[in-house]
Amino acid sequence: MRIETQNPAATIVITTKNRKDELAIALASAIAQSAPVEVIVIDDGSDDGTSEMVRTRFPMVRLEQQAESAGLIVRRNLGARLARAPIIVSIDDDAEFSTPHVVEQALRGFADEQVGAIAIPFKEPHKTGDLLFQQPPTPEAGWATYSFIGTAHALRRDLFLALGGYREALIHQGEEGDYTLRLIDAGYRVELGVSDPILHYESPKRDHRRMDYYGSRNLVLFAWQNVPMPDMVPTLFVSTVKALLHTRLWPRLKVRAGALLDGYRLLPRTKRKPVSRQTYRLYRRLKKSGPVQL
Repeated sequence: MRIETQNPAATIVITTKNRKDELAIALASAIAQSAPVEVIVIDDGSDDGTSEMVRTRFPMVRLEQQAESAGLIVRRNLGARLARAPIIVSIDDDAEFSTPHVVEQALRGFADEQVGAIAIPFKEPHKTGDLLFQQPPTPEAGWATYSFIGTAHALRRDLFLALGGYREALIHQGEEGDYTLRLIDAGYRVELGVSDPILHYESPKRDHRRMDYYGSRNLVLFAWQNVPMPDMVPTLFVSTVKALLHTRLWPRLKVRAGALLDGYRLLPRTKRKPVSRQTYRLYRRLKKSGPVQL
């Protein structure tokens, strides 16, 4: 166990709500990291004794207990403001580092100052077994990608704060791609990490209805806020159609249709800040064709 209180190389931020048993697994792997780390837990209004568990079992961890729930995006932004290290590493409360070396290995990717974020390799054992996501095509570093997954990434704190962090109006879902697009527009890139994986178990407590709602609504907001003209209109149309066509069950279709409608209703009150057409073309190319080695 190596918890650095003076000069941590990275701050591990874990936002949690009512998953104390799963959180304990995540924290045990976090405090075991070989790199000098600071660990911050943000309790987003839990009522299952989460904060008490952290205080009792992990007194070396910095706990920020919030009386009311504000959602994952708001709390991750809070974690970034509280962090003292130059690099923030994020995992979900239903995930764990597979080895003590994940953070140390991921940090090497930031040797290049143009790397703004690292997409850390991860597995989802309960869903896809040993299939590895966010893995570079070759063992060498330098593979640029279009985004990262929230449960397995690292980013530069100062850059994150300078770009405004995650857009809190999104509430939940889609914040990573939104931030990545702004990061690319600022002249930085996201790289696939070369490290041991993070294991993401996807808690059975996950609210999939909530994920369907905000995932669909935020497709509309993403296109409106970020995509330059004339690409914005077809992007908005295609995103809407895909959200509906990829839904086979009526209850989920009803949720997604209502979410899309709510997204359109928000447009008159949502300011557009589109990226350059060059940035958007690069983002689309990386998303469609896969990572590019630089």
